[in-house]
Amino acid sequence: MDGNFVIGLAQQVISLVVDITGPLLIVGLVVGLIISIFQATTQIQEQTLTFVPKIAAIIVVLLIAGPWMLELLQSFTAHILGNLSSYIS
Repeated sequence: MDGNFVIGLAQQVISLVVDITGPLLIVGLVVGLIISIFQATTQIQEQTLTFVPKIAAIIVVLLIAGPWMLELLQSFTAHILGNLSSYIS
């Protein structure tokens, strides 16, 4: 196992993390921005107003994209465990 192998594996892990967390972060960002615009236009400055819609939106995204995220994790884990003998050298 050389340095290039470790860097390649780290790149795969980072790519997987970005693929899995990307939809959740984008939805949280968009919902937060919409709530912030609503608060600015109505001058409602309640800090807890942003949490419930963000949590609800993220739960909806998890319900919709959850199977896809799980499939990504399962395929990556199967790939790692299938090639485990090549990692131990």
